[in-house]
Amino acid sequence: MYLLSSAYLAPIHYYTKLIGDRPVVEERCEHYVKQTYRNRCLIATPDGILPLTIPVEGRPKSEGGTSKTPMRDIRISQHGRWRDLHWNALVSAYENSPFFQYYADDFWEIYRRPHAFLVDFNEALQHLVLDLLNYRPSLSVNLDGYIDARALGDSVADFRETIHPKRSFAFDPSFRIIPYYQVFAARTGFLPNLSVVDLLFNMGSESRIVLRQSLVASVSSSAPAVVER
Repeated sequence: MYLLSSAYLAPIHYYTKLIGDRPVVEERCEHYVKQTYRNRCLIATPDGILPLTIPVEGRPKSEGGTSKTPMRDIRISQHGRWRDLHWNALVSAYENSPFFQYYADDFWEIYRRPHAFLVDFNEALQHLVLDLLNYRPSLSVNLDGYIDARALGDSVADFRETIHPKRSFAFDPSFRIIPYYQVFAARTGFLPNLSVVDLLFNMGSESRIVLRQSLVASVSSSAPAVVER
């Protein structure tokens, strides 16, 4: 079993776990952690990597909230224009990519709808990405209390804190970087392990090939855990 956190337009490394050789459990009982993929994604621009961060709020103190709020209770802040800002950033970064125009309306439909909770917004985007990639992973959500991965031993691979924007992916021998076309590569060089939408908007259906090649064959099992429609 793979343990993952909820993630906002997660990076390629994260998505290789969704299409890997084990069932996946998304943890929603863990405490929210700032400056992680839970509410942040990374996209490519002419000036390099741009982080997009969703403003969030914990459970109000009047409802028993504390500084340690479970992911399932993290709300999206309704102040400001972050949806427009994020969408405009995506358009600016990818409007000239080969496949953005084919997918843009589907993504905008999610951005334009208000979501109260971060996990619901993340889930809507994840479902769309998996649908566009034609994958149905063995994926479930944990709402029954924090999972202690250490108590479960080798049956669990815990990526909740290790797939992180400020940590190298070199710790994971089952993942490797596969370069693919990027609009600004001539200026920035290839930028690895960005949000899955960077791959999708640049490569379209061939994103599936890149994701599969990103799994190291000697580590990943030959028995797929996904149903490809």
